[in-house]
Amino acid sequence: MNAPDPIADLDAIIARARAAQARYEAEGSQQRYDRAAQAVAWAIMEPGRNRELAELAVRTTGLGNVPDKITKNHRKTLGLMRDIKGVTTYGVIRGDPATGITEIARPKGVVAAIVPSTNPAATPANNIINALKCGDAIVVAPSPKGVPSCEKLIEFIHAEFAKIGEDPDLVGMVPAPGSKDKTQRLMETCDMVVATGSQNNVHRAQTSGTPAVAVGAGNVTVIVDETADLDAAAEKIRASKTFDNATSCSSENSVVVVEAVRDAFIAAMARAGGAVVEDEAAIVAALWPDGHLNRAVIAQDADKMIDALGLSGKVPEGTEYIAVPTTRIGPENPLSGEKLSRVLALYTAADFDDALRITRDIQLFQGAGHSVGLHSTDDARPMTLARAIPTSRIIVNQAHTFATGGAFTNGMPFSLSMGCGSWGGNSIDENVHWKHFLQSTKIVREIPANEPTLEDIFADYWRATGQ
Repeated sequence: MNAPDPIADLDAIIARARAAQARYEAEGSQQRYDRAAQAVAWAIMEPGRNRELAELAVRTTGLGNVPDKITKNHRKTLGLMRDIKGVTTYGVIRGDPATGITEIARPKGVVAAIVPSTNPAATPANNIINALKCGDAIVVAPSPKGVPSCEKLIEFIHAEFAKIGEDPDLVGMVPAPGSKDKTQRLMETCDMVVATGSQNNVHRAQTSGTPAVAVGAGNVTVIVDETADLDAAAEKIRASKTFDNATSCSSENSVVVVEAVRDAFIAAMARAGGAVVEDEAAIVAALWPDGHLNRAVIAQDADKMIDALGLSGKVPEGTEYIAVPTTRIGPENPLSGEKLSRVLALYTAADFDDALRITRDIQLFQGAGHSVGLHSTDDARPMTLARAIPTSRIIVNQAHTFATGGAFTNGMPFSLSMGCGSWGGNSIDENVHWKHFLQSTKIVREIPANEPTLEDIFADYWRATGQ
């Protein structure tokens, strides 16, 4: 008897998705697309299922914590549903009599979604909702540790589809166990790839030969300047840094504080649960014992992190995260990079200009294009940062993790995937959202001629230079 062919099994799933997508588009309507998106949203947001997914994610990945996973699954999905409510993704998007162009919404086709173990339910749900809203089918490729959560999520989605008579083949998954060969096959045979997670996956997506929407690495740096509300800044940094045990790419990794307020800010940090640990060498040795991040520290609760770093009894009771003073930036100092843990690098700047220099150097080392934060009451400084730092987002006076991927108190689209522009090696500098799952056909009609004269174009140039 011949052994099962895992690639053939995947090809069958893709083929069913392609057939389902063709029917979904041919028999589609805005109401149908919206109802399918609602079904997926309720599949993850229904409180009992949300908790089950959160508990399963923490148990199988060992990353994050259950209460924050529940919050993330709920709020990220609720925010996305708010963003897409009333958005036209079927039929005529716009018509302009002046240009004679009518634009018709069209799906991308079959989407391959490469998703990380840090958000094994929230990220695929986000991608699935966006895909279905735009008339696409989708096949999800989870990381190995994320397989159980993704399987359970899709089980819940198919149960909701059964209630509304929707085709389950619209939402599929690479059959377990996952492998690089299967993921590669999916990326090469689908119509679009959306890749979140390791930079290896992002690189493979962008070189697969299939159009890819991919995101860059996070390594968030935040500046606390001499005008900041220090207690507010410290509390927002605590809330953001500790959320889901720092699994987010938007979690702060370095804080740069202006020297004039350093002592006062450290005191504010202490009131908010942050402890400064001066022994940089010992922390580096414990966090990277063999040149790789220590799995006993990554995305763990505070007590486990403190114990794994050898800090039990050495930091105050109730410590939620630690900050390690350092000065160096680059490969020789891993503290200046992403740490995926409740550990911050703490830099001291002589003044704001020096803080800008340090922040730029950190971003150029790692995390360029993603986002930086600023705690300040000087209204001119966000613009200074925006012109000087290689970043797509400047988050001002907010808890960074909550703000970057969309919040109910800012205008960013809700997303778990942040494009980083050319700085981060990406084709987009936006939060990945519904627009990236849609394309269009243009009907072009003739209009009265609109041809300028040479004088219309060059008159001011000729006045300046002579003809």
